[in-house]
Amino acid sequence: MDQISAARVAYNQDLTHKTILVGDSGVGKTSLLVQFDQGKFIPGSFSATVGIGFTNKVLTVDELKVRLQIWDTAGQERFRSVTHAYYRDAQALLLLYDITSKSSFDNTRAWLTEIHEYAQDDVVIMLLGNKSDMASARVIRREDGEKLAREYGVIFLETSAKTGLNVDEAFMTVAKELVRCSVQLPVEPRFHLHDVMQPETEPSSCCGFS
Repeated sequence: MDQISAARVAYNQDLTHKTILVGDSGVGKTSLLVQFDQGKFIPGSFSATVGIGFTNKVLTVDELKVRLQIWDTAGQERFRSVTHAYYRDAQALLLLYDITSKSSFDNTRAWLTEIHEYAQDDVVIMLLGNKSDMASARVIRREDGEKLAREYGVIFLETSAKTGLNVDEAFMTVAKELVRCSVQLPVEPRFHLHDVMQPETEPSSCCGFS
């Protein structure tokens, strides 16, 4: 039995992986989750998330069922202590910034520092530059997001909660990494960014910080 086949046998499909959406208020966390969960964008329908909300989703990775419990967190400062508590038992964290907002991108370093402080060492981290449909208002280049992701050793994609660009791919990528890390597969074979898109990037390391 090869390593991949053994991993399929070893993986517990009853596991639920807690997956947290974090980032500044207004970057599109709720819209991203609704697009992934319901396949639609509802403009102007969301006020700022208060506290925590979640949904459940099951994805299939190489015939394995990967159960994600996805939590949408508030980005406002007054709720940050609540968010910290949810880091501790999270298996995956998706950190969003808005490509039209320099402050939301600048603040990703503070978010990554908090994640490093409060989350598990083997947490899967993905950096998402959201609102990629708003090209005319872009202030953060794709290359800036890629550079930051390489610096922290995390996965990177640009997404659009409005058009759905790379939304499903982002969660599927997280699911693949969760399976690989759960069964401690070797570094190769592993996920590469070109599996889901065609950016000029290098593959990032597994499960969070290098």
